[in-house]
Parts: sequence; C-alpha cells; structure tokens
Amino acid sequence: MSLTIQRAEPHELADCAALYDRVVREVFTWIQHEAPAAKFLDEAKVEEVYVAKRNGRIVGLASFYRPNNFLHSLYVDRDARGQGVGSTLFAYIQFSADGPVSLKVEKLNHDAIAFYLARGLVIVDEGDPDAPGGGWLRMARPEP
Repeated sequence: MSLTIQRAEPHELADCAALYDRVVREVFTWIQHEAPAAKFLDEAKVEEVYVAKRNGRIVGLASFYRPNNFLHSLYVDRDARGQGVGSTLFAYIQFSADGPVSLKVEKLNHDAIAFYLARGLVIVDEGDPDAPGGGWLRMARPEP
C-alpha cells in the first residue's frame, strides 16, 4: 500500500479535524478537552496542513507553522501507527522547511518523545510545569 504526502485540500480539513480530535482524545488522557476539532480548524487558518494518504484515506496529518519552522502537530490514526506514516510526514516537513524544525511535546507523551529522539532531536527547553501532565518539552536538532 503506497503512502502519499501532500498539502491538505480545503475540502479535506474536516477529515483532518476529525482525525485530530480522535488522536487528541485518545493520547492526551490527562487533559480536559474542549472542542479539539474546532481548535484544529482555527489553527489551520495560519498553518500549513499536510496529509498522509493511503488508498485515498487520510491516515496522518502534520500542521506546520512556516514562519518559525515549527511543527505544531503530527498525528497518525491508531490503525496506521508503526507503518512509517509519522516518519514519512516528519521527513517531509523537515525537507520542506526553510530551516531547522522545532516542536513542543507534552512531557507525558512518552511515545512522541521517543519518536523524536530516535530521529535525532534533543530536548532544548521545557515549560509550563504546573499544567496537567507537567508541561511540555521543546525539541529540535542539536546545534552543530
């Protein structure tokens, strides 16, 4: 099954928002969620959204804020995890970025932290320790 990465078309954003909503509610169990899909659609107004498609179905997405080379979201549907979808999306974002990519990850999102560490990112900052889950970590490529 081939995987394609492309910029999301406007008519695909509702499906992206639904995927975002599913994954956020499944993964971030320590956070109270109020309308994740609506939040995604609002953020998509200023971010570039890329989709991973397999057999015409969206199985992953990445939201990228180009002015800061900031990967805001990278989510993969549960049944597509472990099949290279996240790795392919991440590689695509890194290749298309105008410079080094950075991102934030929740401290309790151990799978995501391991994913980015395995791809050469390091923890460069942390914040919001009083937030549910203990806050976030900023990750980026190490300085040469």
